[in-house]
Amino acid sequence: MELGIVSDTHDDLDAVEDAVTVFEREGVDAVVHCGDIVAPFSATPFDSSFDFYAVRGNNDGEWALQSTVDEFGTYLGEVGELTFDGSEIAVYHGTGAPLVDALVACGRYDYVLHGHTHEFVHEDRAGTVRINPGGISFEGAPGPHYAVVLDTETGEIERFELSAGSA
Repeated sequence: MELGIVSDTHDDLDAVEDAVTVFEREGVDAVVHCGDIVAPFSATPFDSSFDFYAVRGNNDGEWALQSTVDEFGTYLGEVGELTFDGSEIAVYHGTGAPLVDALVACGRYDYVLHGHTHEFVHEDRAGTVRINPGGISFEGAPGPHYAVVLDTETGEIERFELSAGSA
């Protein structure tokens, strides 16, 4: 299964639309957004040909975001658990680094997906793979914004740099 992963889009419609284009072109089956969508209008482009899942980020202050996502996808709340191709996946925005570390260290998950730091991370710790796709570029950000596609059967990931809008 091909799984798209994105985070911290912060109402940057250029980045969101770029991510959706990447995910459609790559033929992903599902997309996970690791939080900080921010406003409902920037979630709606994810209403596409793939299944969509999202967790709440620390900047997702609009209560309407949950109902908007639930119209075409699944809003997982603060922390979510998903299973694809037998792979157990935890999804959390990443606001608390100790919680990210605990999710990775507990040994229950094959993958822990998170965002928050705007920094791309792909690491394997004792059989649990932690992925942070990064976030929109801003002054002082640690790098460009990426969308990631994970092949859950092989564990291979591919990164796609997204456009930087005006955010």
